[in-house]
Amino acid sequence: MLDEELDGELDEELDKERTGGQVNQSFNQSFNQSVIQSISQSINSFQAMLVSVSSPDELVAVAGQLLAEHPGSRVFAFYGAMGAGKTTFIKAICRALGVTDIVLSPTFSIINEYKDLTGNSFYHFDFYRIKNIREAYDIGYEEYFYSGSYCFIEWPELIENLLPEDAVKVAITTGSDEIRNIAF
Repeated sequence: MLDEELDGELDEELDKERTGGQVNQSFNQSFNQSVIQSISQSINSFQAMLVSVSSPDELVAVAGQLLAEHPGSRVFAFYGAMGAGKTTFIKAICRALGVTDIVLSPTFSIINEYKDLTGNSFYHFDFYRIKNIREAYDIGYEEYFYSGSYCFIEWPELIENLLPEDAVKVAITTGSDEIRNIAF
């Protein structure tokens, strides 16, 4: 029953816009801009932090700020257009948390698991290529999101209804001269 309810409207819209497993780029851009705008407005409404960075070296400090702002949070949803820097920021967060594995985008695998020196698991999701919300169920998203382990989610707008209520939403936008604006 819940499965059918969650599959509904989002899947219909996504399926209409996809051809052969590829995302229609104009749909992708307008959908992302709409979601990012909405997230940014939500973030601004509760006086969240907005940080601008101009180099990857600055990201580790911003990652530390994000983790300090949300010490009990374990699920982080990263919103941003293609190439905005979601994976790069997640790499910096993993470095700040002591992850020793190489952090790569799970674009084709949908999920990567990383470990730190003590064996703690960290999960990195990329839902860009899912065709419908059922695929999130098929990978057992609940086991990850509610495990107590850190979960970093790229393209969360494709599974918005499945995100835990306390998921931390992070919006990344590009500015001029390779500036990245990160709001959380």
